[in-house]
Amino acid sequence: MGQDQTKQQIEKGLHLYQSNQTEKALQVWMRVLEKSADPAGRFRVLGCLITAHAEMGRYKDMLKFAVVQTDTARELEDADYLTESYLNLARSNEKLCEFQKTISYCKTCLNMQGTTVSLQLNGQVSLSMGNAFLGLSIFQKALECFEKALRYAHNNDDKMLECRVCCSLGNFYAQIKDYEKALFFPCKAAELVNDYGKGWSLKYRAMSQYHMAVAYRKLGRLADAMDCCEESMKIALQHGDRPLQALCLLCFADIHRSRKDMQTAFPRYDSSMSIMTEIGNRLGLIQVLLGVTKCWMIQKELDKALESIEKAQELAEGLGNKLGLLKLHCLCERIYRTKGQQQELRDHVVKFHECVEEMELYCGMCGESIGEKNNQLQALPCSHFFHLKCLQTNGTRGCPNCRRLSVKPGYV
Repeated sequence: MGQDQTKQQIEKGLHLYQSNQTEKALQVWMRVLEKSADPAGRFRVLGCLITAHAEMGRYKDMLKFAVVQTDTARELEDADYLTESYLNLARSNEKLCEFQKTISYCKTCLNMQGTTVSLQLNGQVSLSMGNAFLGLSIFQKALECFEKALRYAHNNDDKMLECRVCCSLGNFYAQIKDYEKALFFPCKAAELVNDYGKGWSLKYRAMSQYHMAVAYRKLGRLADAMDCCEESMKIALQHGDRPLQALCLLCFADIHRSRKDMQTAFPRYDSSMSIMTEIGNRLGLIQVLLGVTKCWMIQKELDKALESIEKAQELAEGLGNKLGLLKLHCLCERIYRTKGQQQELRDHVVKFHECVEEMELYCGMCGESIGEKNNQLQALPCSHFFHLKCLQTNGTRGCPNCRRLSVKPGYV
Protein backbone atom coordinates (compact mmCIF):
# COMPACT_ATOMS: atom_id res chain seq x y z
CA MET A 1 0.00 0.00 0.00
CA GLY A 2 1.55 3.32 -1.15
CA GLN A 3 1.54 6.72 0.52
CA ASP A 4 -1.60 8.08 -1.21
CA GLN A 5 -3.59 4.89 -0.66
CA THR A 6 -2.56 4.87 3.01
CA LYS A 7 -3.81 8.45 3.37
CA GLN A 8 -7.15 7.62 1.72
CA GLN A 9 -7.71 4.59 3.96
CA ILE A 10 -6.89 6.57 7.11
CA GLU A 11 -9.46 9.21 6.09
CA LYS A 12 -12.01 6.48 5.34
CA GLY A 13 -11.47 5.09 8.85
CA LEU A 14 -11.86 8.56 10.40
CA HIS A 15 -15.15 9.08 8.54
CA LEU A 16 -16.47 5.72 9.82
CA TYR A 17 -15.28 6.50 13.36
CA GLN A 18 -16.98 9.92 13.37
CA SER A 19 -20.17 8.19 12.17
CA ASN A 20 -20.06 5.92 15.27
CA GLN A 21 -19.06 2.88 13.19
CA THR A 22 -16.11 2.20 15.47
CA GLU A 23 -15.52 -1.49 14.74
CA LYS A 24 -15.52 -0.88 10.96
CA ALA A 25 -13.08 2.01 11.45
CA LEU A 26 -10.78 -0.22 13.50
CA GLN A 27 -10.83 -2.89 10.75
CA VAL A 28 -9.85 -0.30 8.10
CA TRP A 29 -7.00 1.05 10.24
CA MET A 30 -5.69 -2.41 11.12
CA ARG A 31 -5.53 -3.25 7.39
CA VAL A 32 -3.50 -0.08 6.80
CA LEU A 33 -1.15 -1.09 9.62
CA GLU A 34 -0.63 -4.53 8.10
CA LYS A 35 -0.19 -3.43 4.48
CA SER A 36 1.28 0.08 4.44
CA ALA A 37 4.97 0.52 3.64
CA ASP A 38 4.87 4.23 4.53
CA PRO A 39 6.28 4.79 8.08
CA ALA A 40 4.68 8.27 8.43
CA GLY A 41 1.30 6.80 7.42
CA ARG A 42 1.76 3.94 9.89
CA PHE A 43 2.57 6.49 12.60
CA ARG A 44 -0.62 8.39 11.86
CA VAL A 45 -2.83 5.29 11.78
CA LEU A 46 -1.35 4.17 15.12
CA GLY A 47 -2.39 7.57 16.51
CA CYS A 48 -5.97 6.92 15.32
CA LEU A 49 -5.94 3.45 16.93
CA ILE A 50 -4.59 4.88 20.22
CA THR A 51 -7.36 7.53 20.38
CA ALA A 52 -10.11 5.03 19.52
CA HIS A 53 -8.97 2.49 22.12
CA ALA A 54 -8.65 5.24 24.75
CA GLU A 55 -12.26 6.32 24.21
CA MET A 56 -13.49 2.71 24.37
CA GLY A 57 -11.59 2.12 27.61
CA ARG A 58 -9.35 -0.55 26.06
CA TYR A 59 -6.33 0.86 27.82
CA LYS A 60 -4.04 -2.17 27.50
CA ASP A 61 -4.54 -2.13 23.73
CA MET A 62 -3.98 1.64 23.78
CA LEU A 63 -0.61 1.06 25.48
CA LYS A 64 0.30 -1.72 23.03
CA PHE A 65 -0.25 0.61 20.04
CA ALA A 66 1.62 3.44 21.81
CA VAL A 67 4.69 1.17 22.18
CA VAL A 68 4.55 0.28 18.45
CA GLN A 69 4.14 3.98 17.60
CA THR A 70 7.30 4.83 19.60
CA ASP A 71 9.24 2.20 17.63
CA THR A 72 7.90 3.73 14.38
CA ALA A 73 8.94 7.22 15.55
CA ARG A 74 12.49 5.95 16.18
CA GLU A 75 12.50 4.44 12.68
CA LEU A 76 11.49 7.85 11.27
CA GLU A 77 14.30 9.51 13.29
CA ASP A 78 12.17 12.61 13.84
CA ALA A 79 11.98 14.43 17.21
CA ASP A 80 8.42 15.64 16.55
CA TYR A 81 7.15 12.10 16.01
CA LEU A 82 9.07 10.89 19.06
CA THR A 83 7.57 13.59 21.30
CA GLU A 84 4.05 12.69 20.18
CA SER A 85 4.64 8.97 20.74
CA TYR A 86 6.00 9.56 24.27
CA LEU A 87 2.92 11.65 25.06
CA ASN A 88 0.76 8.69 23.97
CA LEU A 89 2.82 6.39 26.21
CA ALA A 90 2.25 8.83 29.08
CA ARG A 91 -1.50 8.98 28.44
CA SER A 92 -1.79 5.18 28.19
CA ASN A 93 -0.06 4.77 31.54
CA GLU A 94 -2.19 7.55 33.06
CA LYS A 95 -5.35 5.67 32.04
CA LEU A 96 -3.94 2.46 33.54
CA CYS A 97 -3.19 4.40 36.77
CA GLU A 98 0.57 3.85 36.39
CA PHE A 99 1.21 7.40 37.57
CA GLN A 100 4.98 7.24 38.16
CA LYS A 101 5.49 5.95 34.59
CA THR A 102 3.21 8.73 33.29
CA ILE A 103 5.33 11.39 35.01
CA SER A 104 8.54 9.83 33.68
CA TYR A 105 7.27 9.81 30.05
CA CYS A 106 5.96 13.38 30.42
CA LYS A 107 9.38 14.55 31.62
CA THR A 108 10.95 12.86 28.57
CA CYS A 109 8.55 14.84 26.33
CA LEU A 110 9.35 18.14 28.05
CA ASN A 111 13.10 17.48 27.66
CA MET A 112 12.67 17.27 23.86
CA GLN A 113 12.47 21.06 23.57
CA GLY A 114 12.71 23.12 20.41
CA THR A 115 10.66 21.11 17.93
CA THR A 116 7.51 22.67 16.50
CA VAL A 117 5.24 19.83 17.58
CA SER A 118 6.74 19.59 21.08
CA LEU A 119 5.92 23.28 21.66
CA GLN A 120 2.31 22.62 20.62
CA LEU A 121 2.08 19.44 22.72
CA ASN A 122 3.60 20.84 25.92
CA GLY A 123 0.16 21.86 27.20
CA GLN A 124 -1.16 18.32 26.75
CA VAL A 125 1.97 16.92 28.40
CA SER A 126 1.49 19.26 31.40
CA LEU A 127 -2.17 18.19 31.66
CA SER A 128 -1.29 14.47 31.67
CA MET A 129 1.42 15.07 34.26
CA GLY A 130 -1.01 17.06 36.42
CA ASN A 131 -3.54 14.21 36.30
CA ALA A 132 -0.80 11.77 37.37
CA PHE A 133 0.30 13.97 40.30
CA LEU A 134 -3.38 14.26 41.31
CA GLY A 135 -3.67 10.45 41.22
CA LEU A 136 -0.72 10.33 43.65
CA SER A 137 -2.31 13.12 45.79
CA ILE A 138 0.68 15.43 45.25
CA PHE A 139 -1.54 18.48 45.11
CA GLN A 140 0.93 21.35 44.77
CA LYS A 141 2.66 19.75 41.75
CA ALA A 142 -0.70 18.80 40.22
CA LEU A 143 -1.93 22.40 40.44
CA GLU A 144 1.38 23.69 39.07
CA CYS A 145 1.01 21.41 36.01
CA PHE A 146 -2.66 22.35 35.44
CA GLU A 147 -1.84 26.06 35.57
CA LYS A 148 1.04 25.52 33.15
CA ALA A 149 -1.30 23.63 30.79
CA LEU A 150 -3.81 26.47 31.03
CA ARG A 151 -1.11 29.01 30.07
CA TYR A 152 -0.18 26.91 27.02
CA ALA A 153 -3.88 26.70 26.07
CA HIS A 154 -4.27 30.50 26.30
CA ASN A 155 -1.00 31.23 24.46
CA ASN A 156 -1.90 28.86 21.59
CA ASP A 157 -5.61 29.78 21.65
CA ASP A 158 -6.33 26.06 22.10
CA LYS A 159 -9.93 25.96 23.36
CA MET A 160 -10.12 22.13 23.38
CA LEU A 161 -7.11 21.92 25.69
CA GLU A 162 -8.55 24.70 27.87
CA CYS A 163 -11.79 22.72 28.16
CA ARG A 164 -9.93 19.56 29.26
CA VAL A 165 -7.80 21.47 31.78
CA CYS A 166 -10.93 23.10 33.27
CA CYS A 167 -12.42 19.62 33.81
CA SER A 168 -9.22 18.45 35.54
CA LEU A 169 -9.22 21.57 37.73
CA GLY A 170 -12.85 20.81 38.63
CA ASN A 171 -11.73 17.32 39.71
CA PHE A 172 -8.77 18.81 41.63
CA TYR A 173 -10.94 21.21 43.66
CA ALA A 174 -13.63 18.55 44.23
CA GLN A 175 -10.95 16.39 45.88
CA ILE A 176 -9.73 19.11 48.24
CA LYS A 177 -13.31 20.26 48.91
CA ASP A 178 -13.51 23.75 47.47
CA TYR A 179 -16.86 22.98 45.88
CA GLU A 180 -17.36 26.51 44.53
CA LYS A 181 -14.28 26.13 42.31
CA ALA A 182 -15.15 22.46 41.67
CA LEU A 183 -18.31 23.79 39.97
CA PHE A 184 -16.80 26.93 38.44
CA PHE A 185 -14.23 25.15 36.27
CA PRO A 186 -16.50 22.55 34.59
CA CYS A 187 -19.09 25.34 34.04
CA LYS A 188 -16.31 27.25 32.27
CA ALA A 189 -15.59 24.08 30.22
CA ALA A 190 -19.31 23.85 29.30
CA GLU A 191 -19.21 27.51 28.19
CA LEU A 192 -16.22 26.78 25.94
CA VAL A 193 -18.13 23.84 24.39
CA ASN A 194 -21.16 26.08 23.75
CA ASP A 195 -19.09 28.95 22.31
CA TYR A 196 -16.48 27.09 20.26
CA GLY A 197 -17.42 23.40 20.18
CA LYS A 198 -19.65 23.17 17.11
CA GLY A 199 -17.16 20.91 15.28
CA TRP A 200 -15.81 19.18 18.41
CA SER A 201 -16.47 15.64 19.53
CA LEU A 202 -19.47 15.38 21.87
CA LYS A 203 -17.12 13.87 24.48
CA TYR A 204 -16.14 17.43 25.51
CA ARG A 205 -19.76 18.25 26.34
CA ALA A 206 -20.20 14.92 28.15
CA MET A 207 -17.01 15.45 30.14
CA SER A 208 -17.99 18.95 31.34
CA GLN A 209 -21.50 17.79 32.27
CA TYR A 210 -20.10 14.87 34.30
CA HIS A 211 -17.77 17.13 36.33
CA MET A 212 -20.62 19.60 36.90
CA ALA A 213 -22.74 16.69 38.18
CA VAL A 214 -20.03 15.73 40.70
CA ALA A 215 -19.79 19.31 42.01
CA TYR A 216 -23.58 19.75 42.20
CA ARG A 217 -23.86 16.48 44.15
CA LYS A 218 -21.25 17.60 46.66
CA LEU A 219 -23.05 20.94 47.04
CA GLY A 220 -26.28 19.07 47.81
CA ARG A 221 -27.97 20.22 44.58
CA LEU A 222 -29.07 16.69 43.74
CA ALA A 223 -31.65 17.51 41.04
CA ASP A 224 -29.06 19.55 39.10
CA ALA A 225 -26.53 16.76 39.60
CA MET A 226 -28.97 14.19 38.20
CA ASP A 227 -29.77 16.36 35.13
CA CYS A 228 -26.08 16.85 34.25
CA CYS A 229 -25.22 13.21 34.87
CA GLU A 230 -28.13 12.01 32.69
CA GLU A 231 -26.96 14.21 29.81
CA SER A 232 -23.39 12.94 30.16
CA MET A 233 -24.56 9.30 30.33
CA LYS A 234 -26.72 9.72 27.22
CA ILE A 235 -23.70 10.86 25.17
CA ALA A 236 -21.49 8.14 26.70
CA LEU A 237 -24.00 5.45 25.68
CA GLN A 238 -24.38 6.86 22.15
CA HIS A 239 -20.61 6.80 21.61
CA GLY A 240 -19.77 3.57 23.43
CA ASP A 241 -17.61 5.53 25.87
CA ARG A 242 -17.17 2.87 28.58
CA PRO A 243 -14.90 4.92 30.90
CA LEU A 244 -17.44 7.76 31.07
CA GLN A 245 -20.33 5.30 31.54
CA ALA A 246 -18.52 3.90 34.61
CA LEU A 247 -18.01 7.40 36.06
CA CYS A 248 -21.65 8.36 35.44
CA LEU A 249 -22.89 5.17 37.12
CA LEU A 250 -20.68 6.02 40.12
CA CYS A 251 -22.12 9.54 40.21
CA PHE A 252 -25.71 8.19 39.97
CA ALA A 253 -24.95 5.83 42.88
CA ASP A 254 -23.52 8.70 44.96
CA ILE A 255 -26.63 10.81 44.26
CA HIS A 256 -28.92 7.95 45.40
CA ARG A 257 -26.75 7.46 48.51
CA SER A 258 -27.08 11.19 49.26
CA ARG A 259 -30.85 10.69 49.03
CA LYS A 260 -30.54 7.72 51.46
CA ASP A 261 -31.88 5.42 48.71
CA MET A 262 -29.51 2.48 49.23
CA GLN A 263 -31.71 0.07 47.29
CA THR A 264 -31.05 2.07 44.09
CA ALA A 265 -27.45 3.03 44.99
CA PHE A 266 -26.04 -0.50 45.40
CA PRO A 267 -26.87 -1.79 41.87
CA ARG A 268 -25.36 1.41 40.37
CA TYR A 269 -22.15 0.88 42.36
CA ASP A 270 -22.06 -2.75 41.17
CA SER A 271 -22.46 -1.73 37.51
CA SER A 272 -19.79 0.95 37.85
CA MET A 273 -17.43 -1.50 39.58
CA SER A 274 -17.93 -4.03 36.78
CA ILE A 275 -16.89 -1.54 34.06
CA MET A 276 -14.05 -0.05 36.16
CA THR A 277 -12.66 -3.59 36.63
CA GLU A 278 -13.04 -4.39 32.92
CA ILE A 279 -11.17 -1.25 31.76
CA GLY A 280 -8.59 -1.25 34.58
CA ASN A 281 -9.50 2.05 36.26
CA ARG A 282 -8.19 1.25 39.75
CA LEU A 283 -8.55 4.86 40.91
CA GLY A 284 -12.24 4.68 39.97
CA LEU A 285 -12.57 1.39 41.85
CA ILE A 286 -11.33 3.10 45.04
CA GLN A 287 -14.09 5.72 44.65
CA VAL A 288 -16.71 3.00 44.11
CA LEU A 289 -15.57 1.10 47.21
CA LEU A 290 -15.63 4.32 49.28
CA GLY A 291 -19.24 4.86 48.22
CA VAL A 292 -20.17 1.24 49.01
CA THR A 293 -18.49 1.57 52.44
CA LYS A 294 -20.57 4.66 53.23
CA CYS A 295 -23.75 2.81 52.22
CA TRP A 296 -22.95 -0.07 54.59
CA MET A 297 -22.20 2.45 57.35
CA ILE A 298 -25.57 4.17 56.85
CA GLN A 299 -27.19 0.74 57.16
CA LYS A 300 -25.05 0.07 60.28
CA GLU A 301 -23.49 -3.02 58.62
CA LEU A 302 -20.04 -2.20 60.02
CA ASP A 303 -18.33 -5.52 59.26
CA LYS A 304 -19.39 -5.30 55.60
CA ALA A 305 -18.10 -1.71 55.56
CA LEU A 306 -14.72 -2.93 56.84
CA GLU A 307 -14.58 -5.57 54.08
CA SER A 308 -15.00 -2.85 51.43
CA ILE A 309 -12.37 -0.69 53.17
CA GLU A 310 -9.87 -3.57 53.08
CA LYS A 311 -10.28 -3.95 49.29
CA ALA A 312 -10.02 -0.18 48.75
CA GLN A 313 -6.95 0.09 50.98
CA GLU A 314 -5.11 -2.56 48.97
CA LEU A 315 -5.82 -0.63 45.75
CA ALA A 316 -4.90 2.77 47.24
CA GLU A 317 -1.60 1.44 48.61
CA GLY A 318 -0.81 -0.17 45.26
CA LEU A 319 -1.41 3.09 43.38
CA GLY A 320 0.15 5.41 45.96
CA ASN A 321 -3.15 7.30 46.21
CA LYS A 322 -2.67 9.04 49.58
CA LEU A 323 -6.02 10.85 49.59
CA GLY A 324 -7.82 7.52 49.21
CA LEU A 325 -5.87 6.17 52.20
CA LEU A 326 -6.70 9.27 54.26
CA LYS A 327 -10.43 8.85 53.56
CA LEU A 328 -10.26 5.16 54.46
CA HIS A 329 -8.50 5.91 57.79
CA CYS A 330 -11.20 8.50 58.50
CA LEU A 331 -13.98 5.94 57.87
CA CYS A 332 -12.17 3.32 60.00
CA GLU A 333 -11.90 5.86 62.79
CA ARG A 334 -15.70 6.31 62.76
CA ILE A 335 -16.35 2.56 62.60
CA TYR A 336 -13.98 1.66 65.47
CA ARG A 337 -15.31 4.52 67.59
CA THR A 338 -18.83 3.08 67.16
CA LYS A 339 -17.54 -0.43 67.92
CA GLY A 340 -15.66 0.86 70.99
CA GLN A 341 -12.36 -0.71 69.80
CA GLN A 342 -9.93 1.84 71.25
CA GLN A 343 -6.60 0.42 70.01
CA GLU A 344 -7.79 0.21 66.38
CA LEU A 345 -9.32 3.68 66.72
CA ARG A 346 -5.98 5.15 67.92
CA ASP A 347 -4.05 3.42 65.09
CA HIS A 348 -6.26 5.00 62.43
CA VAL A 349 -6.19 8.45 64.06
CA VAL A 350 -2.37 8.35 63.94
CA LYS A 351 -2.36 7.14 60.30
CA PHE A 352 -4.92 9.82 59.34
CA HIS A 353 -2.67 12.60 60.70
CA GLU A 354 0.37 11.08 59.01
CA CYS A 355 -1.49 11.29 55.66
CA VAL A 356 -2.46 14.94 56.32
CA GLU A 357 1.20 15.82 57.04
CA GLU A 358 2.50 13.90 54.03
CA MET A 359 0.09 15.61 51.63
CA GLU A 360 0.48 19.03 53.31
CA LEU A 361 -3.32 19.13 53.55
CA TYR A 362 -3.41 21.95 56.08
CA CYS A 363 -3.45 25.72 55.83
CA GLY A 364 0.04 27.14 56.43
CA MET A 365 -1.53 30.17 58.12
CA CYS A 366 -4.14 28.87 60.57
CA GLY A 367 -2.83 25.28 60.76
CA GLU A 368 -6.32 23.79 60.25
CA SER A 369 -6.74 20.89 57.84
CA ILE A 370 -7.81 21.37 54.22
CA GLY A 371 -10.17 18.90 52.57
CA GLU A 372 -12.12 18.03 55.72
CA LYS A 373 -15.11 20.20 54.81
CA ASN A 374 -16.20 22.55 52.03
CA ASN A 375 -13.96 25.63 52.19
CA GLN A 376 -12.99 28.40 49.77
CA LEU A 377 -9.30 28.05 48.95
CA GLN A 378 -6.81 30.28 47.16
CA ALA A 379 -3.52 29.26 45.56
CA LEU A 380 -0.45 31.52 45.52
CA PRO A 381 1.82 31.70 42.41
CA CYS A 382 3.94 28.85 43.88
CA SER A 383 0.77 26.62 43.81
CA HIS A 384 0.61 26.20 47.61
CA PHE A 385 -3.00 26.81 48.62
CA PHE A 386 -4.57 28.28 51.77
CA HIS A 387 -7.98 29.16 53.14
CA LEU A 388 -9.16 32.24 51.27
CA LYS A 389 -10.29 33.83 54.55
CA CYS A 390 -6.77 33.39 56.03
CA LEU A 391 -5.15 35.15 53.06
CA GLN A 392 -7.71 37.95 53.25
CA THR A 393 -7.26 38.35 57.00
CA ASN A 394 -3.47 38.03 57.24
CA GLY A 395 -2.27 38.99 53.78
CA THR A 396 1.07 37.52 52.71
CA ARG A 397 4.50 38.78 51.76
CA GLY A 398 5.32 35.45 50.22
CA CYS A 399 4.31 31.87 50.80
CA PRO A 400 4.68 30.69 54.44
CA ASN A 401 4.96 27.06 53.22
CA CYS A 402 7.84 27.92 50.85
CA ARG A 403 9.57 29.91 53.63
CA ARG A 404 9.32 26.89 55.94
CA LEU A 405 10.70 24.52 53.29
CA SER A 406 13.66 26.81 52.61
CA VAL A 407 14.78 26.86 56.27
CA LYS A 408 17.56 24.29 56.68
CA PRO A 409 17.26 21.97 59.70
CA GLY A 410 20.59 23.17 61.09
CA TYR A 411 19.26 26.70 61.45
CA VAL A 412 15.92 25.90 63.08
